[in-house]
Amino acid sequence: MANQRQIGETYNYMDEIFRMSFGENADITGAMYNGDFSKSLEQAQSEKHKYILNALNVQESSTLLDIGCGWGPLLMKAKERKANGIGLTLSTKQADSCKAHELQVYVKDWKEISSDPTVEKFEAIASVGSFEHFCSIEEYLANQQEDIYKKFFKFCYDRLQSGGRLFLQTMMWGRNAPSYEEISLKAKWGSNEYLVAVLEKFYPGSWLPYGQEQIVKIAAPYFKVVSLNNGRKDYIQTMNEWNKRLNSPSFKKLIKVFSLIPYFLKDKSFRYKIESLIFLKGYNRECFIREIMDHQRIVFERLS
Repeated sequence: MANQRQIGETYNYMDEIFRMSFGENADITGAMYNGDFSKSLEQAQSEKHKYILNALNVQESSTLLDIGCGWGPLLMKAKERKANGIGLTLSTKQADSCKAHELQVYVKDWKEISSDPTVEKFEAIASVGSFEHFCSIEEYLANQQEDIYKKFFKFCYDRLQSGGRLFLQTMMWGRNAPSYEEISLKAKWGSNEYLVAVLEKFYPGSWLPYGQEQIVKIAAPYFKVVSLNNGRKDYIQTMNEWNKRLNSPSFKKLIKVFSLIPYFLKDKSFRYKIESLIFLKGYNRECFIREIMDHQRIVFERLS
């Protein structure tokens, strides 16, 4: 699993630029267009949050655990419903931003609270974009991926009340994903193998699941599937909108870009992070277009 340092490397450096571009509690995961790409980014994100909270039956006084809460967009929407939300993140910058907006957020991963008997049971659990960080490349190569996922679903089962629901949104490997052995920074620039190698530098400590079938199979002893909703095209549109916002001129943003120079000097992988954002309108976006990556939203219900 990506540790606190690796998550910090992925998200902390972009904190101020992200909030300048998208707002204090904006969402850094794929929005929900469902085929209607005339919607604004804000509309599509809001509809996704509504979809999640409705699917989880979150109402006034409901208890929600948001695993990998980011800058707190789902927690803010739950708060508007007067629900009781708790968030977990490994990014200190994200946690600081959430706390500044009076959200209850902790710098912990789910494994740290899995054996804590004082942690309450929840009526709903959400994992929006964090599942892809749960297994590292080293753990994948050691054949530990499915065991890690099994422990996650067991944790959610144990922390949910009877009839409680789990929402999972995650990137996955798609039908054109190269094998691990083919992935290399020495591969031809722009090739599938090269794009994934650079994205490994962007997301240290992270390896994706192999499709919804793998996820559903591992969850089966603990959860039944309520609904599936593929978000690959939605994510492409989301990143199109992100590119417009990030590239909009701003003097404050320019100053912040220059402040990233220390990251460039101390992090040998930082140039790959910049490369993956600039070329081909974003390597993540290109991977979704080529179906190297896929994306799925799954609503689960706890088995009795």
